[in-house]
Amino acid sequence: MRMYKDALKAVLDDAGKKNLDRRSFLMLGAAGAGSLLLAPGVARAESKLKSSARIVIAGAGAAGLAAASHLAKRLDGAKITLIDARKEHFYQPGFTLVAAGIKPVSYPLSTTREYVPDGVELVEERVVEFDPEGNKVVSESGKSYPYDFLIVATGLKLDYEAIPGMDVEQIGNNGLGSIYHSPAKAEATWRAMSDFADKGGVGVFQRPGTEMKCAGAPLKYSFITDDYLRRRGNRGKAEIIYNANNKALFSVPIVHEKVRMLFEERGVKVNYERVLESIDLAKKLAVFKTPIGPVELQYDFINVIPPMRAPDSVRNSPLPWQEGGWAKDGWIEVDKHNLRHKRFDNVFAVGDVAGVPKGKTAASVKWQVPVAVDHLIAAISGAETTARYDGYTSCPLITRLGQAMLVEFDYKDNLTPSFPGIIAPLEELWISWVMKTMALKPTYLSMLRGRA
Repeated sequence: MRMYKDALKAVLDDAGKKNLDRRSFLMLGAAGAGSLLLAPGVARAESKLKSSARIVIAGAGAAGLAAASHLAKRLDGAKITLIDARKEHFYQPGFTLVAAGIKPVSYPLSTTREYVPDGVELVEERVVEFDPEGNKVVSESGKSYPYDFLIVATGLKLDYEAIPGMDVEQIGNNGLGSIYHSPAKAEATWRAMSDFADKGGVGVFQRPGTEMKCAGAPLKYSFITDDYLRRRGNRGKAEIIYNANNKALFSVPIVHEKVRMLFEERGVKVNYERVLESIDLAKKLAVFKTPIGPVELQYDFINVIPPMRAPDSVRNSPLPWQEGGWAKDGWIEVDKHNLRHKRFDNVFAVGDVAGVPKGKTAASVKWQVPVAVDHLIAAISGAETTARYDGYTSCPLITRLGQAMLVEFDYKDNLTPSFPGIIAPLEELWISWVMKTMALKPTYLSMLRGRA
């Protein structure tokens, strides 16, 4: 079973029985596709393990909340402490939809507290220090929280400050967009992009030279902008330039080739091995680092994707990789199959902060968290577990308004489709659009509660 399988099967079966047309299918999907996905989780019943273990979860985003919910369902008597200062909860897969004018700014917004399960203590502070040798974390008020087990789910840092000239307060003004910052800035990006689609000009798109969450998002927004230009009759007045950070558009070779072909078909120019180095907002000038030296690009609209790194509190701790490709940006050194720290046996990392080859998506969290929790509970009980995370990552890659490709893959770059014979992963389909825009948010919210 994958992220979407039960939802789609149920909806398709119902649609076939009722001989529904496409419009009716869309209505059905909006009403129930997401909730149908929950059936396996709801049906699963487990006896609780009695334990007095002290478990600290650092971070209350998608991964932290899901971990808290799974632990609360499976342990009886454990002291589970969730530490995070954030009061708002962001459904981050919705940012692109807001920036595309498809959803309102309120769409990704809710509160952290409403997903905290009974019996879990929420401390509304940031963790500023990790001390795995002393088995404790320290909050910004200076209070120490000792633990028997630690789950690090802090997410990542959007490092806009690493781009000289960038000013997040200017997002939405003078052709500057950035979909990752927040719902408000995603909406501001929509206004800037819509203005560009009305007038034409040069649109510049890029991705950073670091690891990043949802690496397909910059591609999606390029496709969406192209489609708006076409719908408004201004594609001939515009040039779209996509700047890839390396020699590929997507980490999975077969997906790279498909995107390359679509870009070529739609007249999107691609530059490889270009990383945004600085920006002059007044002059609308972006400077890119390339193998041959700095290259300037004048733009009318630009979608800035900042470098992404582990939060400073993690980077400055003993937890990150000590060498190799993930050391520089502070990603936590865990075994890629069980999410357990390689040097501190009672520490796990899930979600964006984990230093694993794939997995910075909400769909990955869905599969990472149960594996990490299984291994943690096995450590408490002295049992063995074969739970294993294979790198499952999903990218509903929007290629135009009303169509998307449902790309699912693993550590080995194998495509792992949930619906073989029903949804071809490299085809632009309206049904994949339905999954992205209608079914996934209810599933995501249920994941936070440990039900999916």
